[in-house]
Amino acid sequence: QVQLVESGGGLVQPGGSLRLSCAASGSISSINAMGWYRQAPGKQRELVATITNGGSTNYADSVKGRFTISRDNAKNTVYLQMNSLKPEDTAVYFCNAETFTTSIGSYDYWGQGAQVTVSS
Repeated sequence: QVQLVESGGGLVQPGGSLRLSCAASGSISSINAMGWYRQAPGKQRELVATITNGGSTNYADSVKGRFTISRDNAKNTVYLQMNSLKPEDTAVYFCNAETFTTSIGSYDYWGQGAQVTVSS
């Protein structure tokens, strides 16, 4: 019921910035929270940041002070502003939408992934 389309990935030098976007469509009203996760080669997928419908945010310790998650006024697009990027931030970043409906229950939807490479 929910489709997520990511954009904004790319190559950036250490210390640089990137902004990821995730546009949600479909059954938007079912979304309780959205977030960003990332997975580097040989690593488990890890939470980067989340934001609830009420605006509460949560960040991984590794990105606190550098990354900012936000959403637009329509609450159907989530952004991840990434500043002071480090090589260890290199990963595929996945947008996530957490939904709940009485018919299906809890369900997570995922974007296609956006490659972020931090290298000089």
